[in-house]
Amino acid sequence: MKIRFSAITAFAAAIGISALLQAAPAQADSVHTAGAGTTYYTLSNYYGISMDKIMNANPGVSATNIYPGLNLTIPGITSPKLVAQAATASKASIITAAGLTVEAATNTVQAWGKEFSYDKVLQVKASAYSSAASENGDWGAVDYFGNPLKLGTIAVDPSVIPLGTKVLVTGHSHPGLPKQAFLATATDMGSAIKGNRIDIFIPGSQSSVAEFGFQYVNLYIIE
Repeated sequence: MKIRFSAITAFAAAIGISALLQAAPAQADSVHTAGAGTTYYTLSNYYGISMDKIMNANPGVSATNIYPGLNLTIPGITSPKLVAQAATASKASIITAAGLTVEAATNTVQAWGKEFSYDKVLQVKASAYSSAASENGDWGAVDYFGNPLKLGTIAVDPSVIPLGTKVLVTGHSHPGLPKQAFLATATDMGSAIKGNRIDIFIPGSQSSVAEFGFQYVNLYIIE
């Protein structure tokens, strides 16, 4: 097992895609019922309210503990247009956001004009690693199977995501990664990668990769 050491400054970002929002009609108390992929980030994008304001309105709800059916307070929703959008969003069978088209009814997602069938969606905390020797130990810049590290390599906890699993990664932000989404395969492991965690290999210098920090991303498990 490789040991991953990341010289990065941690920051928590509740991230995902608004395509997974399941909204209930906004009432006077501005309540939103979370869906399978709801995060503070997706709520911020959807309602046009800063993530900090939404988090402050829900002090008892951790960014990592948002689950389907949870009622979240959305502060300051007064626009009739936003109320109407929230009321109809839960009825939509096809939702398009950030270059992705997700059809929950058939478990399909389209990216770059190509359609993928997915088994489930996982929200995980992601970090990133480079090919630097200090991050790869005695194994060198290769994955668990001895293949050279490349864009699309991710390290996982095999008890959560089996090795060999293909995923569509969404909700990330880094200039060294494709925008909106990219395909990856779980071919690596790391001693610090436990539970709902992944480590994304990014080509480039150690300092530039470190700018990824920690981000919450959504993984579509490709069938």
